[in-house]
Amino acid sequence: MMDVREIRQYLPHRYPFLLVDRVVELEEGKYIKGYKNISVNEEVFNGHFPEAPIFPGVMIVEAMAQVSGILGFKTLGKKPEDGFLYLFAGIDDVRFKRQVVPGDRLELESEVLSERRSIWKFSCKASVDGELAASANVLCAVKQV
Repeated sequence: MMDVREIRQYLPHRYPFLLVDRVVELEEGKYIKGYKNISVNEEVFNGHFPEAPIFPGVMIVEAMAQVSGILGFKTLGKKPEDGFLYLFAGIDDVRFKRQVVPGDRLELESEVLSERRSIWKFSCKASVDGELAASANVLCAVKQV
């Protein structure tokens, strides 16, 4: 549904910090599904951990926040080029259930729970081959810059 060229219109992130490769489903105001392919060539594996590469949990959380930002931007009909940013405002109930390693396809899902005064709350999941890798409630703030 959205390839990386279109995703880059909705996220200001660029390599090596753009963590969404494709969006496969999106219903504005409701939910989004996308994924990130985890490659052994990821910059992060130079230090985490070279002999036993594991994709860092903080990067999984960031990927969930990025897919949530796309959903928020699409719902509002805005883009960063319009002078808006989605900023990470908080995270609750984070759980990690399995390691994510090179060769995995990290499937990302986010659902809008609420939106009040420019603060959005999303319920997020990240999984590999149908197995839950991480979950969290992510808060994002819309800011005009």
